[in-house]
Amino acid sequence: MGRFIDGARMVSIRSHMLGRLIVISSAALVSACASVMSSVTSGLSNDLSQAVLESEDVAGVRDGAPAFLLLLDGLLVRDPDNSDLLMSAAQLNGAYATAFVDDASRRALLSDKALVLAARAACVEIHAACGARTQQFEEFSGWVSKLRPSDVEVAYGLGSAWAGWIQVHSDDWDAIAELSRVKALMAKVAELDGTYDHGGPYLYLGVLETLLPPAMGGRPELGRDYFERAIAASNGRYLMVKVMFARSYARLLFDRELHDELLNEVLSAPVQEPGLTLVNAIAQEQARVLLADADEYF
Repeated sequence: MGRFIDGARMVSIRSHMLGRLIVISSAALVSACASVMSSVTSGLSNDLSQAVLESEDVAGVRDGAPAFLLLLDGLLVRDPDNSDLLMSAAQLNGAYATAFVDDASRRALLSDKALVLAARAACVEIHAACGARTQQFEEFSGWVSKLRPSDVEVAYGLGSAWAGWIQVHSDDWDAIAELSRVKALMAKVAELDGTYDHGGPYLYLGVLETLLPPAMGGRPELGRDYFERAIAASNGRYLMVKVMFARSYARLLFDRELHDELLNEVLSAPVQEPGLTLVNAIAQEQARVLLADADEYF
């Protein structure tokens, strides 16, 4: 759940800048131009993401997102080791899959791609993270325990893509077997900065602890504590936290009162919030759906 999708504005200007840089790169200072090129492509992806995050037009973003995913793929062909670009593409593919894609096979395809991209970005920035999914757990735990505050962004990006992948593949026991790694990684991120991304580390930990019922190893009360920390981190302005709290915890434990209370709070809250407007608008859409079928569920 963790940060969502991409956007457009300034594309023609940025594209013109890219074209000029490609011409310049044929001159003598190839390495310097490559460095400038890398920063421009990262800036473009960041600009796109920011423009969409501030949009309330959920349908417009849903329709336009595939074009920008293809744009990011094209930028990565030119700059395949740009960790910022890799992580942006990972986040946008994962967010689009979970927010807008109903077809299970396509959602799985996009979440697989998001995890691969995030793992590549992490490998570029944190060498010990290369092969994180296949390392012996002792080796994995070793480098995770040594993460520093400067590693939070990339570690969170890997953890959120990984958590999204597990959620999409929650009926696959091989995927569930990777839960312990994601929990360890996200718990370290939360230890370093739980308020990052409006409380995103706590949100993901809450979801991970409520994927399974208690009889199968889930820890819903710990999950509830994480959801409450996430709400506090954004002063309640990150509305998707309450939607996930209702869906993942209240429904798991058949707590109708808490379920309806959380979702009605989402519907009565303003969606406009810097960096969260689109996500909040999506949260309100999902809250309406969950309330509409609550009688049938409970």
